Amino acid sequence: MKSDAVKKGMQQAPHRSLFNALGFTEEEMERPLVGIVSSYNEIVPGHMNLDKIAQAVKQGVALAGGVPVVFPAIAVCDGIAMGHVGMKYSLVTRDLIADSTEAMAIAHQFDALVMIPNCDKNVPGLLMAAARINVPTIFVSGGPMMAGHVGGCKRSLSSMFEAVGSYTAGMMSEDDVREYEQKVCPTCGSCSGMYTANSMNCLTEVLGMGLRGNGTIPAVYSDRIRLAKHAGMQVMELLKKNIRPRDIMTKDAILNALTVDMALGCSTNSMLHLPAIAHEVGFDFDISFANPISERTPNLCHLAPAGPTYMEDLNEAGGVYAVMKELADAGLLNTDCLTVTGKTVGENIADAKNTNPEVIRPIDHPYSKTGGLAVLKGNLAPDGSVVKRSAVAEEMLVHEGPARVFDCEEDAIAAIKGGEIVAGDVVVIRYEGPKGGPGMREMLNPTSAIAGMGLGSTVALITDGRFSGASRGASIGHVSPEAAVCGPIALVEEGDIIEIDIPNLKLNVRVSDEELAARRAKWQPREPKVTTGYLKRYAAMVTSGNRGAILEVPKA
Repeated sequence: MKSDAVKKGMQQAPHRSLFNALGFTEEEMERPLVGIVSSYNEIVPGHMNLDKIAQAVKQGVALAGGVPVVFPAIAVCDGIAMGHVGMKYSLVTRDLIADSTEAMAIAHQFDALVMIPNCDKNVPGLLMAAARINVPTIFVSGGPMMAGHVGGCKRSLSSMFEAVGSYTAGMMSEDDVREYEQKVCPTCGSCSGMYTANSMNCLTEVLGMGLRGNGTIPAVYSDRIRLAKHAGMQVMELLKKNIRPRDIMTKDAILNALTVDMALGCSTNSMLHLPAIAHEVGFDFDISFANPISERTPNLCHLAPAGPTYMEDLNEAGGVYAVMKELADAGLLNTDCLTVTGKTVGENIADAKNTNPEVIRPIDHPYSKTGGLAVLKGNLAPDGSVVKRSAVAEEMLVHEGPARVFDCEEDAIAAIKGGEIVAGDVVVIRYEGPKGGPGMREMLNPTSAIAGMGLGSTVALITDGRFSGASRGASIGHVSPEAAVCGPIALVEEGDIIEIDIPNLKLNVRVSDEELAARRAKWQPREPKVTTGYLKRYAAMVTSGNRGAILEVPKA
């Protein structure tokens, strides 16, 4: 066993004395040491129940003969961090989580690991760590929040942000907003739409790293506790068979995840996280892979914010496995990939059934023949940009309009709420990329303000930052290269005509190459927004959004 390095032999007597201090028995010292990576904290609604999940996992590990040992991982609530300096610290935690989990697991020589994430950067950070550490590992998330109910309709966090925009536009009263405030987030769990957290928990299932239901069983269901116990037991089977993350998270598994992403209509943030996970297993993931996969993969689900259904509805309709079965029957998935069940994808989904064709459209009756995401390129985004095509109004799939240029999110929000943005405009928010932010903030506040003010079908937003999974509309993010490294988005001027053509995957500014070259010659780098601490180090090492904002040591 790997843990023998800290348990066996005379040289390890000092180590054993420290285990004695922890209360370990001799019997426990003979058994495998299983690290339980718990993301529990008391500030993130998606994580407030993870103490119960961790306890259930511990019971499962112990039942199967292992010794469970809990240690923590951090997590940020993107909703609470939204719209202020705190959002600079959201994406950057992904790498802190991966690094610190790697350090803890290797320093203490765990034989196996159970990862318990739930929200946004926490899931990909732990998937990255699992690939690095490469001991038998299984994931079990905390589960999604139940949808709220306002006025007889299901609602979620995106409804709340849009309500603020409606209030600003005089379309809702303060009492209306307060009712939303009290009702849209009714339980613990990751926010109830197909936002980033639920996207990544569902894709963890597809990757083969979580058991059936990992992405969809609601946080408040007792099924979630049973799932956690089974995950604890199953990690011991993985240990016996020596099945490791890199045996599971292969190139084919990652492409499966991208395919299901298209069918589910996942958050654009998956186009940051899948490349980062792929990087850890040695697969050079180009975001342009998305377009041919999207071209052949129909969009089967319109979960909030794209439509009126929620994670609980997807769970009742058959969950991720039912979506995978629809795709596999059409020959769109590699069904030979190994998973944490010890079986292949094909074996896992053989008995899956779609029980609600309104929630999961059959393969021959999709919402659209193409997938939920698209990568756009052109003279405004030579290295690519990402849009959640399934959440764009039909009339905005092709659009052109004058650029309204802002060098930070705050200035854009002030202009939107001040009534300065009108139908037809293209809002450009730049210097918010991985380096320029630094930290690549989510733009949920401006997109929600636009939608809430009734401009969602007439105004587009383009940024080198990123979007929350709760954003909808013609929201194009991850524009690469970013403004901070003199990408073309830095050269756009007020009033330039921006051309958006999502069906043909184009994003251009109607300015000649000669004029762009002249503007580039005059461009001057901006002073760094942050000059101390972790963000300074992060900005120095982070790559562009099209590469997943991975960290690399700068070349001399």
